[in-house]
Amino acid sequence: MPAPSIDAILQNYQPVETYRSYAQAQRAVDYLSDHGFPVAGTLIMGVDLRTVERVLGRLTYLRAAARGAVGGAWFGLLLGLFLGLFTRGPLPLVALVLWGLVWGAIAGAIFGLISHAMTGGERDFVSTSSLAAERYEVLVQNDQVARAHELLTGLRGG
Repeated sequence: MPAPSIDAILQNYQPVETYRSYAQAQRAVDYLSDHGFPVAGTLIMGVDLRTVERVLGRLTYLRAAARGAVGGAWFGLLLGLFLGLFTRGPLPLVALVLWGLVWGAIAGAIFGLISHAMTGGERDFVSTSSLAAERYEVLVQNDQVARAHELLTGLRGG
């Protein structure tokens, strides 16, 4: 049986309040919970979503290798620590950790270089992405709207 669509779910809900930030909507749901409102099933819905990608800089071969080396070093460190659990004495443990760190960094740098080279100059920049909403609506089940309105009036101080 397929999962119900979001439209089918929303038919049983009504918006009670709209907020400019997620923190405000979260605070409203917390307020409802603190005042005995049955919050199970309450929804906080982001409306008018947009993706924001912030470009941090150009991705050069050197930067690609460095990023790969850092990621590989972390993986190598974890692998060395894991293998070190099966050794006796501190010297073999230190040797395994250093071996994992060095070879992980080397393998990561090579992988980073190859990955960057395979893009063929497309997307040669570093960025971070986030999802942002214009506003956040608190929705409750249809039969609980009046009680939620009443309680949230107390939160607004009115």
